[in-house]
Amino acid sequence: MSDISLTRHISSDEPRVLVVDGSRVVRQLIERVLKAELPNAVVIGCGSGADALAQLPGGVIDLVTTSLRLPDMDGMQLARAIRESNSQAYIPIVVVSGDVQERLLARSLDGSVTDYFDKSLGFDALAAFIRGYVHPVERVDGSVLYVEDSRVVALATRRMMEKCGFTVSHVVSVEAALDLLETARAEGRVPGYDLVLTDVSLKGDLSGGDLLDRVRNHFGYAKGELPVLIMTGDDNPANQSALLRAGANDLVHKPIEERLLITKLQFQLRVAQRSRAGA
Repeated sequence: MSDISLTRHISSDEPRVLVVDGSRVVRQLIERVLKAELPNAVVIGCGSGADALAQLPGGVIDLVTTSLRLPDMDGMQLARAIRESNSQAYIPIVVVSGDVQERLLARSLDGSVTDYFDKSLGFDALAAFIRGYVHPVERVDGSVLYVEDSRVVALATRRMMEKCGFTVSHVVSVEAALDLLETARAEGRVPGYDLVLTDVSLKGDLSGGDLLDRVRNHFGYAKGELPVLIMTGDDNPANQSALLRAGANDLVHKPIEERLLITKLQFQLRVAQRSRAGA
């Protein structure tokens, strides 16, 4: 969700990770997840924003996770303060909080935050989420129904996805996408694809928002059954909130940043696969 380029990778032999949460229990749970994914990581637990900021002069931090509700400040204040430190300007800052959805709908998460995770999904899902940042180029087995009417943009974005193992079915209109979903349903292949990725603004009569509406209301596919990610260059908070309220799993801001796009796709794929396995 951030326009900040993720130019730094978590590749150090002993990456330093800052975990900021007012709950000691939550900090320990997140540390356990991090240690499973990054066995050599140095995890620094902080119970407040002030404690976290005091760690910055001690060396470069490779990843930050923070709650939105801290004892002494808002998590967004902490993220902005970290960004103001030159040595920390481009590191991933991930919000791990129980009120992420409310903040998303209110559009009160800004570009200081790289990405976000809702605690209600559980800590197994958090492990999958963090894995996307730790191992962003791992190959996956998933299919994407991709709707984009610019063939230049589609070519570049399709290559990003296929490079990581996604099977991509590209169409240039919502009408064509709906035909594919109808065919899949008629053949008993429900929902037919693992993910839908669509631009919000398309040249045909129907928009990406219309496709989202058909997926959720006509086909009846829930967010965990068929995740829909919408690409948008619209910075209007009301329009972004409307897409999330209508059932979009996530927004992908344009211009597209490859690593962030793949991380979001991989995460939604894992959550959907877990949801289907438990159905």
